[in-house]
Amino acid sequence: MFRHAADTLDGVIVSQVNPPGGASGDTTTPCRRDVVFTMFSASWAFAVWRGMIFPEDRLAQELLSSSRVRRLLIVNPWRSAAGRAAARLRGRGEAPFPRVEGAALHEPLRLTRRDPARPARSVERYERSLRRAAERQGLERPAIITGNPLVAGFGDFSWAGPVTFYAWDDWRASIPHRRWWPAYDEAFANIRRRGHRVAAVSRPALERVAPTGPAAVVPNGLLPEEWAATPPIAPDDATLRPRLLYIGSLDSRVDAAALEAVGRAFPAGTLTLIGNVLEPSHYEPLRALPNVAFRPWATRPEIVDAIMSADACLIPHVENDLTRAMSPLKLYEYLAGGRPVAATDLEPIRAVADGDRVTLVAPGGDFPSAVRRALRAGPQPEAERRSFLVRNAWSARLDRLLDLALAG
Repeated sequence: MFRHAADTLDGVIVSQVNPPGGASGDTTTPCRRDVVFTMFSASWAFAVWRGMIFPEDRLAQELLSSSRVRRLLIVNPWRSAAGRAAARLRGRGEAPFPRVEGAALHEPLRLTRRDPARPARSVERYERSLRRAAERQGLERPAIITGNPLVAGFGDFSWAGPVTFYAWDDWRASIPHRRWWPAYDEAFANIRRRGHRVAAVSRPALERVAPTGPAAVVPNGLLPEEWAATPPIAPDDATLRPRLLYIGSLDSRVDAAALEAVGRAFPAGTLTLIGNVLEPSHYEPLRALPNVAFRPWATRPEIVDAIMSADACLIPHVENDLTRAMSPLKLYEYLAGGRPVAATDLEPIRAVADGDRVTLVAPGGDFPSAVRRALRAGPQPEAERRSFLVRNAWSARLDRLLDLALAG
């Protein structure tokens, strides 16, 4: 077991784990230092293509602009030459790395991109590659921050400074990552044994790793400047002909039956689903409804416009290990747009729920009734919306993460 002393900082729940040697260790004094940050789910170019929306994308941007970072090396995940060429053909591999003094991008290549089920040797080769890149750039005992549980758990890093694992999702509960679940378990055991630092987006995600070193819960956030415009006034018939919206990956974490029930309950309205359909068969019943529209992933301005134009936004998640450990990025963005929300009653959603603008419904409950209550609640007053933006800005979130990763 690990010990917590929890408090609140700018809306961020902080969980400081006592460092080895007792509670007197000071890990909160920041210092300016060299940093190596390894991405997990995407290359730099792909992150730019998808709108720099995910937590690791935001962290990379923060590191590039932070006065607390002296020199920075951002490292792509393993890529294959063939995969990189294919990404360029699809228009996803052309984003140049920004010209920032002291910052560089490293792109390790191998024959295959996919990690093996037993990844120790692959991680060893990856670490050698990034160590050589760090030496070429002149980095001195850099702090290591990684979103990759395998790099955090299997990397040696005796040549570097402190290692911080950024658990921005619960990968051990992610079905597409099932192949690596045993490796993740071993990686987490190594993280505990070595006392590595851990920042996680939720307390369940932190408890999945169960760190023995310093740790913090750092929820997701938002960029206030993206939401500077004032939302339009809803039409008088908004509750009768509502424009309903869901944004996110369309997979089995979403309760498709709840969405179908909503579509049938509001035949005069529209239900728009924006995101990549990862499990098509899961959503087949919805395609028969004339008022349900599927839209591909959109640009950031299009996402902001869609949210601000909706009469209510939805989070109809099923309850499982993954949804219990999430930090609901879409909920922050729905509320940033001032929209009323109907959502499944899960702990991470309750932690963000802002007054009466989030209507909760038990897992498997009457979701259409929750949507009706959300519509009656209406949009958030503008002063409250802008206060929400300030309280939940990414800058404050990631500053807390850097407190953890750069200290000592």
